[in-house]
Amino acid sequence: MGIDGTKPKYAIEAIGLEKTYRASGKMPEKQALKGINLQIPTGSIFGLLGPNGAGKSTFINILSGLVTKTGGKAMIWGMDTDQHPRASRAAMGVVPQEITMDPFFTPMEAMELHAGFYGVPKSQRRSEQILAAVGLDDKKDAYVRQLSGGMKRRLMVAKAMVHAPPILILDEATSALDSESERHIQDAMHNVMQGRTTLVIAHRLSTIEDVDRIVVLDQGQIAEVGTHSELLSRNGIYAQLHALQYQRAAE
Repeated sequence: MGIDGTKPKYAIEAIGLEKTYRASGKMPEKQALKGINLQIPTGSIFGLLGPNGAGKSTFINILSGLVTKTGGKAMIWGMDTDQHPRASRAAMGVVPQEITMDPFFTPMEAMELHAGFYGVPKSQRRSEQILAAVGLDDKKDAYVRQLSGGMKRRLMVAKAMVHAPPILILDEATSALDSESERHIQDAMHNVMQGRTTLVIAHRLSTIEDVDRIVVLDQGQIAEVGTHSELLSRNGIYAQLHALQYQRAAE
């Protein structure tokens, strides 16, 4: 629940969110986010899409506390990230693009260590159940270095769920995977997404076609918001990216 004990109407809110990176060396000043206003209803599944440099990573990193915003406000699970930084970010489980884990740990050890970081009491940990949900129960005692790329991705999804967050953020979780591994990841994500607000940062458009709504960022601003069919009918950025990606797939 939110800071007042109630379930918030919006799981994530951005109100006039801005980020400007200062000039450094030969790199000029860059305004990465230009007053983003976004509301993601609790229990929904949103897709976030945009070309390279659109501001997707900056937006997610602000929510995660890795980047300090320049202006505006960010709310997570009804909590202002400035006023309640730890509690608001603990409401999220983030699956990053990079695979980050000790290759000499087993999946079970990795899960238990991550649960400890979040202060989950041992009596309340569900590491085995979560590993089973992502299809890794038979690999729980193998070393991480012995897992395939797809299995490591599924373990990253499992790690994000150790503290039972109400919000799940998937940052290009299926990037650089073959079609079979992508299907396994999607099955794993479907199992853990039940009842949770989910934000999917897309690499392939096919991964977000069935979400509730899609947000398209371009040059630090929200260019379009709508369902897959609505955005295709507008013939905007989303429709152009969709046509280009499927054209490349057919070649």
